[in-house]
Amino acid sequence: MTGADTLPVAYGALASVVGSLADDAGWEPTGCRGWAVRDLVFHLRADCVRALVALHTPVNRPADCDAVAYWRQWGSDAETDEEMLSGTRIEAGPYSWPGLRASYVEAAAAAVHAVTTTDPAVVVGTQGHALTVDDLASTLAVEASLHHLDLVRHLPDAPGPTLEGLAEVRRVTEALLGRDLAGWPDERVARVTTGRAEPTDEERADLGDAVVPVFT
Repeated sequence: MTGADTLPVAYGALASVVGSLADDAGWEPTGCRGWAVRDLVFHLRADCVRALVALHTPVNRPADCDAVAYWRQWGSDAETDEEMLSGTRIEAGPYSWPGLRASYVEAAAAAVHAVTTTDPAVVVGTQGHALTVDDLASTLAVEASLHHLDLVRHLPDAPGPTLEGLAEVRRVTEALLGRDLAGWPDERVARVTTGRAEPTDEERADLGDAVVPVFT
């Protein structure tokens, strides 16, 4: 599947879970350090807004990265990561959970519509990069699928990310590692390669000299 094919599936599943959460669920913990559900959903909403801005920001130059290269320097600055974590909690504070929940579901649907009605070969700009719409959609699907894992970590009755989304995470992270993690389930690849789980001794042997996480 292309990134543009994967994004509607990944976003649809995540929005379905968020939209089903009860009015008192906003303060439940997530797999993101220091973030409750409301903080993570605020971050996800911001990503939808970024997608909408990018899709309406065509650039007159060739793409300078693809769906894999985009992640090479992501999450490599601990100070920046800490600022983002704390800043998101502050920004999410004024919102009611029902209002934030509805706003995210609306923004996710708008982002999907924008992706699926834009030529996937068009080059757009986001976060200092120029990349095709299809590669942008892949990056959005990867982030949504990983944060879907984070969202349901303490919500045992909520369904996890889609097979399509996890397969795209696998494709990207194996490319960054430069190796095939044959025999690993897609979800395990997603968790270990992004620092969401520690590798077992057997998994460390498979990883060899590869450094994980490839991004966080």
